[in-house]
Amino acid sequence: MADLFAAKTKGKEESYGASDIEVLEGLEPVRRRPGMYIGGTDERALHHLASEILDNSMDEAVAGHADRIDMMLMADGTLVVKDNGRGIPVDNHPKFPSKSALEVIFTTLHSGGKFSGKNYETSGGLHGVGSSVVNALSDKMWVEVARDKKIHHQTYSRGLPTSKLVVTGTTKERGTTVGFHPDPEIFGAGAKFRPAALHHLARSKAYLYRGVAIHWSCDPSLVADTKTPSEEVFHFPSGLLDFLKIELGTRPTATPVPFHGQAKLPDNAGRVEFAVAWPTDHDEGFVHSYCNTIPTPQGGTHEQGLRSALARALRGYGDMSGNKKASNITADDLMTGAAVLLSVFIRDPQFQGQTKEKLATAEASRWVETAVKDHFDHWLSGDPASAKALLETIIERADERMRRKEDKEMARKSATKKLRLPGKLSDCSSNSSEDTELFIVEGDSAGGSAKQARNREKQAVLPLRGKILNVVSATKDKIRANQEIQDLILAIGAGSGKDFNVDALRYERIIIMTDADVDGAHIASLLVTFFYTQMRPMIEKGHLFLALPPLYRLTAGANSVYARDDAHREELMKTTFKGRKVDVSRFKGLGEMPAAQLKDTTMNPSSRTLLRVMIPGQNDEFDGDILPATSSVDDLVERLMGRNADERFKFIQQNAEFVQDIDI
Repeated sequence: MADLFAAKTKGKEESYGASDIEVLEGLEPVRRRPGMYIGGTDERALHHLASEILDNSMDEAVAGHADRIDMMLMADGTLVVKDNGRGIPVDNHPKFPSKSALEVIFTTLHSGGKFSGKNYETSGGLHGVGSSVVNALSDKMWVEVARDKKIHHQTYSRGLPTSKLVVTGTTKERGTTVGFHPDPEIFGAGAKFRPAALHHLARSKAYLYRGVAIHWSCDPSLVADTKTPSEEVFHFPSGLLDFLKIELGTRPTATPVPFHGQAKLPDNAGRVEFAVAWPTDHDEGFVHSYCNTIPTPQGGTHEQGLRSALARALRGYGDMSGNKKASNITADDLMTGAAVLLSVFIRDPQFQGQTKEKLATAEASRWVETAVKDHFDHWLSGDPASAKALLETIIERADERMRRKEDKEMARKSATKKLRLPGKLSDCSSNSSEDTELFIVEGDSAGGSAKQARNREKQAVLPLRGKILNVVSATKDKIRANQEIQDLILAIGAGSGKDFNVDALRYERIIIMTDADVDGAHIASLLVTFFYTQMRPMIEKGHLFLALPPLYRLTAGANSVYARDDAHREELMKTTFKGRKVDVSRFKGLGEMPAAQLKDTTMNPSSRTLLRVMIPGQNDEFDGDILPATSSVDDLVERLMGRNADERFKFIQQNAEFVQDIDI
């Protein structure tokens, strides 16, 4: 049973006692704070529910117990996932004699068959969380299990069973069928699954395990576009190679056949499958990586292993063939513009975050590097023509990178000589903009801490005096007369407005670093508004970031960890400290944070977390139609930051009910 304690806020003069403590039992914490379990309540989170149920069926397939999965979207918005696996156990659970194992799995957090490793060597579903979370966030759910020649059936709603587990018939088949309808109380009355997104999800999963066939179907009335069929069977005998060929289409590549294969990982840790091609059309490449069939869009240690393996092997081949330029090759030269698919299956993977977007298993880097390098060495030596063509292509990219670096160094030296840099700017010492960073901080106090914590060679600091001008509601003359804005423009060195030149940026990354409170968020929003309206290409090219300084430090004995906000603090209290006595200290601002802590938590690239600022619709995995188009962003900025206060008031009225956790 998962209990969550929340204190009700009382007036200063009222008493505060045991009766004011609210206890949330069962799956109620999931319904109160769904963002802690699925990342939010938007359309991405809605489709995350589908992933969780499909992942359970995929685990049965990967374990060798199923070879067919059906995914069906019904006319009323119910999603049904069926597999021909072993079927969830239906006998009574020894710890809960009055409940079946099936009911325990669907109504209790942290229950399931994936903890010990006896039932699944590898698994993608959350360890005992996925099924129960989907149940908690569905207004209707039913489960049917075909097992031991009987059909067992039970229904649920919002985390609770609404019927007994009953036998409804006999069968010679086996497997599990789950049907669920997302709760409109959680996701909104108009929220519904998008057929195109589910179709894409089913196809992606089939690529990742060549032994399974996924049968997709959708009620024809729900299909609005001609690209999404109402029925299709996904089965790819060549796995990731099939995926890569379809993704590449007719694009020309440096080698006639992609580098592809699969291998066992060292130490009997699992296995890896890979497919890599190097397009020569200068269009953008892509990297899609997975762990136990779970997408890892933020990469992680398995991607690091692949990068290192490819770079080491190609450099070694170049040295062996007498090409002196091969030593200049870096992993970025190989990965930039490449088309990469990587899938690993490992036991007990460690992820960053509940939604598992980044693999954090440290050993995975070594495992993947060892396994892939051996295959790449053989591939290069076994096909000299392809190896030579690839080596020449990558060396050309390395030469181009080095030329760009030299050009930037010259441009930076020239610009630094000519520019009148702001007096408060503590510039970095590097002559090249490559890998340099400008931290924009609020106030001299925070600026002082940041200057002590920075890497002087690569990191510059520019303190600002509190909140900058709202450029959307200000006149051009007022913007030109504002000293803080002019300091920003001078420090960045690329102009503004129509004269902005993204190639002239003096720093590779512009990082907004404000306090982790409401005032800090306001300053950050004003800065993002300025950059969006005056230096938009900088955002489009991925140069603008938000730092994530902690709001709390939690200490128990010699163990100290940092929390970004209240929700993160609660999560750490339950997962890291687990009932231990914890000393919680809150940072009042960056200026009061010791430089060593600011460096470790917020400024050191090896230990910090940054948020890249992106324009909605860019790099969207759901075809760009979930988030608004750029024109809609322009309208939103005008409504929220423009001169018409009535529009802001209207927005506040419409969205006030969704605001949570305001610190007063």
